[in-house]
Amino acid sequence: MTEQAKNYDDVKQYRLEPERELELVKSAGECTFIWANREGHPIGVTTAYVWVDGKIWMTATRERVRIKAIARDPRSSIVITSTGTPMGGGKTVTYKGHTKIHDDPETKQWFYRILAAGMQMKGNKDPDNQFTAGLDPAMFVRFLDTPERVVLEFTSEMSIPFDGDKMAAGTAEAYAAFAALDEVQDAACS
Repeated sequence: MTEQAKNYDDVKQYRLEPERELELVKSAGECTFIWANREGHPIGVTTAYVWVDGKIWMTATRERVRIKAIARDPRSSIVITSTGTPMGGGKTVTYKGHTKIHDDPETKQWFYRILAAGMQMKGNKDPDNQFTAGLDPAMFVRFLDTPERVVLEFTSEMSIPFDGDKMAAGTAEAYAAFAALDEVQDAACS
């Protein structure tokens, strides 16, 4: 039995495969966006996002603390979980990267339409979700389209993917190996 099979000290073998990571990022729709405040303390919020061409796009208004913080220091992080997705729980990815703030009308309109379409699709799949049920994309864009709103473009520089399904399989194998060892030891002691 390998050292890895005896404990969870090193979980590198439980990395989420790239195609599963892509599936997660495309299906989750919400992430925890993390930045550093003026004192350097990390803080975050859970927010809706859209994944387009390897970038994660979000929105907020200028008065939000995160916008001021990102304007000061664009270093940021994002955490995405599979909980609530068709993938089931236990899969996560954490990204370290930089965030750019966009306030031009073209980027804002482009993003608002994509976000609204995604939210409508989620509402159609989950009619019990009061946040997205019956969402009218045109009206949603209207509510978003204010002079104070900006769009955030996050670019990842590093990822930490994790696949709990792999860990569960590895744990089951280790349990079986432990049980076999215990039987051998019990038989030797008898």
